[in-house]
Amino acid sequence: MRSGLILVGVAGLVLSWCATAASGSDQPTWVGDELVYPENGHIPRSLTEIEQLYLRENPLGTRGSTPPPTGPVHCVAEYEPMEGLIIAWEGWDSSVTSILTRIAKEVTVTAGGKIYCYVDTTGERTSAQSTMSAGGVNLSKVTFIVRTTDTIWCRDYGPRYIYEGDCRAVVDHEYNRPRPNDNGVPLHFAGVKRHEYYLLDLIHGGGNYHLSALGDSFATRLITQENPSKTEAQIIQIWHDYQNVDTTLYNRFPTSIDSTGHIDMWMQVIGDNQVIISDWPANQGSSQDVICETAVTDLTNRGWTVHRIPARNVGGVHYTYTNSVMFNNIVLIPSYTNSTIVNAGYNTQALTTWQNACPGKTIIQFSGEPIVSSAGVFHCIVMHVPVPLGGTNPTAYLKTQNGGQVYNPGDVAAINWITDDDVNVSNVDLLLSTDGGANFDTVIASATADDGAFNWNVPDVYTTRARIRVVAHDGNGNTGFDDSDADFTINGTPVLCPADLDGDGSVGLGDLSVLLTNFGLASGAQPEDGDLDGDGDVDLADLSAMLEVFGTGCP
Repeated sequence: MRSGLILVGVAGLVLSWCATAASGSDQPTWVGDELVYPENGHIPRSLTEIEQLYLRENPLGTRGSTPPPTGPVHCVAEYEPMEGLIIAWEGWDSSVTSILTRIAKEVTVTAGGKIYCYVDTTGERTSAQSTMSAGGVNLSKVTFIVRTTDTIWCRDYGPRYIYEGDCRAVVDHEYNRPRPNDNGVPLHFAGVKRHEYYLLDLIHGGGNYHLSALGDSFATRLITQENPSKTEAQIIQIWHDYQNVDTTLYNRFPTSIDSTGHIDMWMQVIGDNQVIISDWPANQGSSQDVICETAVTDLTNRGWTVHRIPARNVGGVHYTYTNSVMFNNIVLIPSYTNSTIVNAGYNTQALTTWQNACPGKTIIQFSGEPIVSSAGVFHCIVMHVPVPLGGTNPTAYLKTQNGGQVYNPGDVAAINWITDDDVNVSNVDLLLSTDGGANFDTVIASATADDGAFNWNVPDVYTTRARIRVVAHDGNGNTGFDDSDADFTINGTPVLCPADLDGDGSVGLGDLSVLLTNFGLASGAQPEDGDLDGDGDVDLADLSAMLEVFGTGCP
C-alpha cells in the first residue's frame, strides 16, 4: 500500500469528503489515505477525476528495485510461443465480460492455450465459470486465481516476462495509476507460478511498450514524463539491464487524441523486423499522423517491413486496430459499430491488413465497441505468459559459481538458482564435479527444497576444475539441470598423485595428453613430464602406470 495523505484538521477532512461525495459508482472512493475501487466499476484505462485529485496529494513513487538478472536474458515478444494469457474479471457490464469470454474461448479452444483469470472472490469465480462455460470456453484450460484486482487493464500493470537462462521470470514496474491491488498482481503471479521476480525502478504502464524477439523495444516519451528524475538514457539503460533490450522512444500522442499516451494504441510489433503502424487518412498532417509517419520512416530506414492500418478519433474516442492480441496461431482484432468508422470501411481494411501481414495466422475479428471509449481495446486487457522452454521437463538456471570463483575449505558459499516447469518443481539436487564437468559424483544436497538458495560448506578438496550442477525434479518424475558455465577453484589439500600431471586432483584425458606429448622424452625427464617410474624417460612403463589409475582418481 502506498503512503498517502494523512488527513489532519478540517481542510483535510473536507478534501477527503469531497472526493468521496464526487466519486459515484464508477469512480474509486477516497477513504482516509487510500483509494477504494468499486466492484465492476467503469474504471477507464486513463486516470479518473478522483485519481487525478488523489495524485495531487499523493504523487506516485517507486518501491525501489531489485538487483537485475544475472543473465543470459531474453525478453519475450508477443509473437513468440505462448502458454497462456492473464486476464482480470473486472467488466462493468455483460458487454465487457463477453469480450473477456470471447478472448478466453479463442485462446483455449481455437489456439489450445491457457487462461489465468483473476477473480475477486469465490462467488465471482462461480459467476465467471458460468459465463465462460456458456460462451464455449474450455474450462479445463482456465486457472482461476482468487485475489482482488481494481481494474480490467491487465496489460498496464503486468507482469512482463523474460527468460533468464531457460527459466521464465517476471519483471515488474510501479504501475502508473494509484491502483494498489492491480500494482501487486505481478509479484503475486510470480508466486503462483513460482517464478523469479525482478522490480524496475520505473513508473510505467505496460501498454506503453512493444518489443521484438531480436531485442528491439519501443515506447513513447510518456515514460520520461512519468519518471522526471531520470534521463532518457537512464530509462533506456534500466530496460537494457533487466530485459536485455535496446529501446527507441517516440513522441506520445496529444491527450485529446489518446488519453493514455501508450504506444500500443498505434503500433504493434508482429514479427522479426515487422510492424503494423496506424495511418490517419482523415487526419493527414495532424500531430498523431506526424508521430506515426516519423516512426514509419525510422523503421523503414532500419530495414523493417511496415504495414499500415487505418485509425481515427471520433468524438474523443480513439478507434485503433493495432491494439490487438497475438497468441500463437491466432490474432484477435477489434471491429467497431460507430457509423463513421463503418462507413469509412475501416473494419474491412483492418481485417485485410492483418491477414496480409500475418498470412500464416487465423485473424479473428469481433466487436471492441463496448470497451474502446474507455481508452483501450483487446491488447489492454490481457498479459502474455510464454511457454516453459523445457516443455514437460523442468529447467534450471544456476545463478552462482559460473566460473572464476576461488574457495577455501570451510568457506560457506551461497549457491543460488532458479527453476521452471509446466507444473511445479518438487525439489532439487546439488552436485559437485572436480574434473570440469566430466563427472558430478559428489552430492552436496539431495532432494533439497526448491527455494533458490543453499549454503554450501566447501569441502577439503583440491581442484582448479570445480563445477556445480543443479538438478530439478517435478512431481511427474521429469528432470532438468544446469551446470556452471566454467571452472572454479577449491584450494584444498592437494592429493599426492604422480599420475595427476595437470594438478586437478584426478587422472583423466588432460593427464594422458601431457604424457603423450612428452612420450619418448629421455635423458632426464621429470615427473611432471610423465616420468611416473622415475627412470629418467617417458615410455610404455609410464603409460601403463597411468592407465592403471586412469578414470579412477588418484590412489
